[in-house]
Amino acid sequence: MAANYGLPGFTFQHLKYVSSHAYSGAEVSSAQTSYPLILANPGFGSSRFLHTSQAENLASHGYIVAVIDHTYNTFATEFPDGRITTIRTNDLFSPDHDYRTESGNRDKLGKVLTGDVAFALDQFELIQSGQIPSHLKGRIDLGHVGVFGHSIGGATAYDASYDPRIAVGIDLDGGLYRLRDREGLRKPFLFINSESEFEKLKMVMDNRVYTDAELNRMGSTREWMDQVTEDKKLELERMRETVDEGGQFLYIENTEHLDFADVQFISPIFKMLGITGKIAPERANSVINAYMLDFFDMYLKNQGGILMKGPDSRFPEVKFVTSLL
Repeated sequence: MAANYGLPGFTFQHLKYVSSHAYSGAEVSSAQTSYPLILANPGFGSSRFLHTSQAENLASHGYIVAVIDHTYNTFATEFPDGRITTIRTNDLFSPDHDYRTESGNRDKLGKVLTGDVAFALDQFELIQSGQIPSHLKGRIDLGHVGVFGHSIGGATAYDASYDPRIAVGIDLDGGLYRLRDREGLRKPFLFINSESEFEKLKMVMDNRVYTDAELNRMGSTREWMDQVTEDKKLELERMRETVDEGGQFLYIENTEHLDFADVQFISPIFKMLGITGKIAPERANSVINAYMLDFFDMYLKNQGGILMKGPDSRFPEVKFVTSLL
């Protein structure tokens, strides 16, 4: 993990002392006969363990949650037999590529990630029926399945939601892929963005053109940015279509991209480097968890939905920008 962030090996040694609230082989609660299933997807070069706090929160509110380690797209994945794979998708994204190559590679990778979600869902069907031995047999409500993810994992959640078995999804700060492959998604979907990502989308909405100085600061070119803008316009159209089906579009003030994963809890160094935002990690986590739970409850349990109605004084950092679509 340290190598993946370009940091010395000792940087994350303290993580072995961190305890989660999860237990191996815990019994399924007898409070209900079955529970909705939620599949989760980490971002590029991330890991399922970096979504522990989100998975625990949903599980504690009556969901079965599976976070998928997308092999070769995580910094490391350990298999039951002890094999460990590491990230192999880095060279798909290179400063030497032109925009179309880069975008095409993202679509190719995305297709594999979406396939992983379908495969995982296939396995849960086998678990439910008893064809794969598990204490979850008969306890999964496969009529109520949700999906979420962060970064490219958020795009995976969106793309996987075309599967008729998935009812609803959430994208945490992830730009979409395979935008031209099919018609818009006609399902409720929640987009929660960082403030910095929302500002980029707002530039596109307002038809604002970057100055040469801004492009230099970003290390980008006008040709590249023009193509990004073209794709973002289509992405905004896709978002609007899901909003028409009962979705929402929000952003959270003072957040950066990695405030949507447990990276923010690991070290204050990340805040100093600007990788995470000014918001306190505990606060960011509690806000994101509250809105994710409310949205899933609304569509998978037919309850909640209070936070989806509009601004709430308990969460002043959350800005509803659905109307801008």
